Amino acid sequence: MAIPCLPLFGSEKLSMEAGPLSPLSSPPQVVLTQDELKKIAAYKAVEFVQSGMVLGLGTGSTAKHAVDRIADLLRKGKLKNIIGIPTSKKTHQQALSLGIPLSDLDSHPIVDLAIDGADEVDSDLNLVKGRGGSLLREKMIESACKKFVVIVDESKLVSHIGANGAMPVEIVPFCWKFTQERLQQLFDYASCMAKLRTNSGGNGEPFVTDNGNYIVDLYFKKDIGDLRAASDAILRLAGVVEHGMFLGMATTVIVAGELGVTIKNK
Repeated sequence: MAIPCLPLFGSEKLSMEAGPLSPLSSPPQVVLTQDELKKIAAYKAVEFVQSGMVLGLGTGSTAKHAVDRIADLLRKGKLKNIIGIPTSKKTHQQALSLGIPLSDLDSHPIVDLAIDGADEVDSDLNLVKGRGGSLLREKMIESACKKFVVIVDESKLVSHIGANGAMPVEIVPFCWKFTQERLQQLFDYASCMAKLRTNSGGNGEPFVTDNGNYIVDLYFKKDIGDLRAASDAILRLAGVVEHGMFLGMATTVIVAGELGVTIKNK
């Protein structure tokens, strides 16, 4: 998705002798792609990073830019003594290839700062995460951090959780159809459709998380209401490992959009 953004011009003067302005003389419109907006938000988030920190390294297309930026600052000597804790195997491989020193929660149970993207953000800074499949490790690491900075483009802002796509639930493979049916019944009042996530290759095989589990995506036609109650109800179901609602966890949300960068604090 391309979002237009007007460029900033200095004291550029137009010649009066040039006659009437033609369409070509109008300031050109700068178009920022969705990925460019993600990069802007990611770079802004990295400004929160200080030398000596233990960092939670997020997963996904937005968080990737933050990891790249952290590695760049380490190479330039502008950051030192950083330890990263990756939220997925994919981020682990990325950070390792960039030379970021890595560890885990066993060795560093308290994380200074985590930077990650989100699939949805509501007005109370509640999130949906996990459409990339890494919600369990993300939640483990980001619930252990002192500060959790979320980076998104403005397309991720929603009126309510579940308004703009799937809310993922990680489940054990054993009798997954049984668990899927119970999840759908749980949200009958919101006209929920529960669907097992399959591999993108189209072979119909279940998508398997880094933890060896499956994901059931919940699609809601109506607002599910009390998020805390919904969270508790999901987690009470045997067979459920974790869900993709991150409630009250984000301390700062950085939104890149048409009018620039907006920072929202909890």
